[in-house]
Amino acid sequence: MVITHHGGQCFKVTFGDLTLVFDPISKTGTLPGVRFGADIALVSRNHPDMNGVAEVTYGEKEPFAIAGPGEYEYGGVTVQGFLTKSEYGLAKGQADAVNTIYSVKLEGMTIVHLGALSDTTLPADAKEAIDEIDVLFLPVGGDGVLDAAQAAKLATMLEPKLIVPMHWSGMGAAKSLEAYIKEEGGNSEKVDKLTLKKKDVLDKDGDIMVITP
Repeated sequence: MVITHHGGQCFKVTFGDLTLVFDPISKTGTLPGVRFGADIALVSRNHPDMNGVAEVTYGEKEPFAIAGPGEYEYGGVTVQGFLTKSEYGLAKGQADAVNTIYSVKLEGMTIVHLGALSDTTLPADAKEAIDEIDVLFLPVGGDGVLDAAQAAKLATMLEPKLIVPMHWSGMGAAKSLEAYIKEEGGNSEKVDKLTLKKKDVLDKDGDIMVITP
């Protein structure tokens, strides 16, 4: 699979002929909207910075859209969504909003995208269902989601093989990525795209991969 970052919490995952996207940015979002075709679109938080399903309906591709908790299957990809909370982009007087964590199984790997998570612990059903995590997309930016210290603490609990920080590019607090990497001991690797097979993650243990948008 090949993973690319398109700003904020938006990541495109391509494997074979299928394209999956997490949190596509809408043209009405605070970040530049995305424009490519996807087969599967997952939306963690109903906010223009993360719900641009129309923007990934492109050419011959009209995505199978997932925007909440539940179990889904499409094109050999299995998805589980778990209900959590976010404090990102709240309306006036709103205390919190629905956020969905997604666990995706494809090509023998488990990818977990935490969305705009503000909870510092996972709900019981997610803990029970999510076992070994190969790639964890982790919000680190504060501003309504986990901050650097909270993100580091949750990552330690979840024990993923690879960590991909998000919510630092175009959103989140200034220098939140640097703060998170410092919390984790200062080691990370930066790439413009991440190409992975199962064998590539077998010897990893919480390695941080920064994918630049």
